[in-house]
Amino acid sequence: MTKREPVYPASSERHALYEKHGYSAAIRSGDLLFVSGQVGSQLDGEPEPTYAAQVARAFDNLRAVLAAAGCTFDDIIDVTSFHTAPEVQFAEFLEAKNRAFPTQPFPNWTAVGVNWLAGFDFEIKVIARIPAA
Repeated sequence: MTKREPVYPASSERHALYEKHGYSAAIRSGDLLFVSGQVGSQLDGEPEPTYAAQVARAFDNLRAVLAAAGCTFDDIIDVTSFHTAPEVQFAEFLEAKNRAFPTQPFPNWTAVGVNWLAGFDFEIKVIARIPAA
């Protein structure tokens, strides 16, 4: 049986946030990386002040977790994003998504409208395949 191996980004401040809330930034299991939902939180855990800044920071936070496991956006195979007001946010979100994933093949993606994200307006979680060493 493969054991869960936690993965955390390099920033010790972000690690403290995961400890505070009792979850891992990601879990490595075999050659798969399961990344917990990343939000647009500043190092102190507070949300970025605007939706665009939250989305940009969430993608940056995701990039940091992926890098800690030796992955990039090219290794992502599955994405789930959560949106508090998709009908007004989606165009702005698509701009950030297209910057993060500019070329095909794209990962599969599920976008979900929700009514609460603990003070945030956007969250993104992914599954990635860890490249062979």
